[in-house]
Amino acid sequence: MATDTATDARSAPANDPIQVDSSDELNALVSEHDVVLTDFYADWCGPCQMLEPVVETIAAETDATVAKVDVDANQQLASAYGVRGVPTLVLFADGEQVEEVVGMQAEEQLRSLVGRYTE
Repeated sequence: MATDTATDARSAPANDPIQVDSSDELNALVSEHDVVLTDFYADWCGPCQMLEPVVETIAAETDATVAKVDVDANQQLASAYGVRGVPTLVLFADGEQVEEVVGMQAEEQLRSLVGRYTE
């Protein structure tokens, strides 16, 4: 059975994290996808490095699209979302910010968080 790709495009998640470098890029992702988990990180941040494989797994194995924002390169964007520490994860569902968690998160916690909005 053929599917209409135009209608399916909004809900089709990316399987790899998408690097975001501007508020316009993040806004476009949030409007194009049903659920977007945004990872605000820094290259020098140890917990961010430990979280990276977890975030990649969430991108590959859930219906969420994962965006990554380097807070050093995108200070205004991080500031706009009130990011004061890294890692900070911001979850958007249906175009609205619905959750924010700060610090290292276990894979099970993130799956549960994303699952509330993708099921």
